[in-house]
Amino acid sequence: MSEAQLRQQVVDTVRQMNSLGINQGTSGNASVRHADGLLITPSGMPYEAMQAEDVVFVRLSDGEYQARAGLKPSSEWRFHRDILAARHDLNAVVHTHGRAVTTLACLHQDIPAFHYMVAIAGGDSIRCAPYALFGTQELSDNALKALKDRKACLLANHGMIACESSLEKALALGVEVETLADTYWRCLQVTRPAILNRLQMAEVLERFKTYGQRQA
Repeated sequence: MSEAQLRQQVVDTVRQMNSLGINQGTSGNASVRHADGLLITPSGMPYEAMQAEDVVFVRLSDGEYQARAGLKPSSEWRFHRDILAARHDLNAVVHTHGRAVTTLACLHQDIPAFHYMVAIAGGDSIRCAPYALFGTQELSDNALKALKDRKACLLANHGMIACESSLEKALALGVEVETLADTYWRCLQVTRPAILNRLQMAEVLERFKTYGQRQA
């Protein structure tokens, strides 16, 4: 994609986050890898007013940014940059404050393997990173640890991060994690759900390697 197309895709993604009900207001943000940096939503701008030219370019090496006069990158640019710098298998990051993921995050709850689709995030759980103030390097460091061998995590007393090879896939993963979080807390209202064991989840992870792909 061209830079112009990627910029528009960033705008479209955050608008979809709200329309899909996995975020609200301007609390979330999104980014995509481009050249030697990333394109990320500007800080505090209503999504409906946002235009492609408002999206901010942040350099991976030092965090320096280029933007229209008066615009700053999202306050969470650090974890976007650090994730994309550390994980060459990922090209896009979405961050949401959905009701279900935030509920579990405020309880400091991981999402265990209560359902096989937990494996869509890359492992047998979706971890909750320890709390740190938004926009800080500490939060970014905590998120990177929670994302080890994973594509999604919760942020304690905060929200969720979902990462993938494209914005389209990152958004789809974000929707899935919100759904899993919603189902899990509903289970907890009744009792602790049965948890799939590591062997069972390993089988799911192996099956996911070819799921949805044409067989040779």
